Amino acid sequence: MTDPADATTTPTAEDLRERALTTLVTARERTTLLTGSVDGPDLTAQVSPLMSPLVWDLAHIGNQEEQWLLRAVAGQEAIRPEIDSLYDAFEHPRSERPSLPLLSPEEARRYAADVRGRALDVLERTAFEGTRLTEAGFAFGMIAQHEQQHDETMLITHQLRRGPQVLTAPDPGPVPLFTGPAEVLVPGGPFTMGTSTEPWALDNERPAHRREVAPYFIDTVPVTNGAYQAFIDDGGYDDPRWWTPRGWDHVRRHSLTAPLFWRRDGGQWLRRRFGVTEAVPAVEPVLHVCWYEADAYARWAGRRLPTEAEWEKAARWDPAGERAMRYPWGDADPGPEHANLGQRHLRPAPAGSYPAGESPLGVRQLIGDVWEWTSSDFAPYPGFRAFPYREYSEVFFGPDYKVLRGGSFAVDAVACRGTFRNWDYPIRRQIFSGFRTARSAEEAA
Repeated sequence: MTDPADATTTPTAEDLRERALTTLVTARERTTLLTGSVDGPDLTAQVSPLMSPLVWDLAHIGNQEEQWLLRAVAGQEAIRPEIDSLYDAFEHPRSERPSLPLLSPEEARRYAADVRGRALDVLERTAFEGTRLTEAGFAFGMIAQHEQQHDETMLITHQLRRGPQVLTAPDPGPVPLFTGPAEVLVPGGPFTMGTSTEPWALDNERPAHRREVAPYFIDTVPVTNGAYQAFIDDGGYDDPRWWTPRGWDHVRRHSLTAPLFWRRDGGQWLRRRFGVTEAVPAVEPVLHVCWYEADAYARWAGRRLPTEAEWEKAARWDPAGERAMRYPWGDADPGPEHANLGQRHLRPAPAGSYPAGESPLGVRQLIGDVWEWTSSDFAPYPGFRAFPYREYSEVFFGPDYKVLRGGSFAVDAVACRGTFRNWDYPIRRQIFSGFRTARSAEEAA
């Protein structure tokens, strides 16, 4: 059982430089789209206490880039040290950020552009060796991933904002209605979870280690809106049998009756999506459900959420080669034929899409479309070591956070792979979250 990156060709310095440049430019183009598609008031407003003003994200992106690429990698003096605390995510919770003396939109744009120009000069001069930050261009990959993660956060802000549509993208192409098997058997036994060699993997993905799982069945595709409507129609939100005690309390206190952004109009369910109201498409994976809702649906269906290890084995295990792959389709980077990523579309693709992205076991859409809740708490792997700072992962470990896997249509490929781990509170619904269910093979015996 080997880490798949062991078998890949070692990239040259120029290969690494080109990859770093491409990912940094791609991220900045997306940031520019997300912050340039609205005017000043919408940049500085806080649309929800759960989110930062867009202008905070913009300057924070620049500040993180300055701290890690200009200061840590290049050893340069701080450009504006007085703003470090303003854009420290741990010093100021999101609810407080609108009251801070933030940079104006124009100041934030100039600052981020200044930092980027200097960072590209650093990239040209950096030798990709010598320190853990510079090895294989890790620091540049970390910053590209950080910016793309904030781009996803800003896209969530766009979804939460009220007002007319400002973002557009083509819909995923039509696909035949999926008629394959509802579930796939994943054989029991050991597999390699996590990675020790993926060059831009973050600390919580490391190290690679052996995991053993019992045989289980997992849904071939994510749970759809149509399937979730059956849970609603059957009184799922009114029956405490399907909910954990905390989940039932949350449903009652917040009067939840459907996924976020849904509303019933007569006999039809409608949803609001980036400023447009439309009928809920039955064939798309369900979106904007919290962990408690996903868990309740699974119980109602006589199933359960997969563990994080079960999700990763379904996504990476190649039984023919007896190895863990980088992605469900193999070790090649994602292409548009494999998955719905990078804000290429502003919605999930219909369930059963992307047959080229299918895993060797026959599971589809494990990467892209919707983040998938698992049953697992966010915890370190055996041998975990925080790098380059504790606040990226370590401070979040524990039972308060549940793990999501697989990415969504809002995730860029640089921040999404078979080992990538996301986490959030089980009450969160504004994120682009869905799920699939599983059951133990012994239950079918």
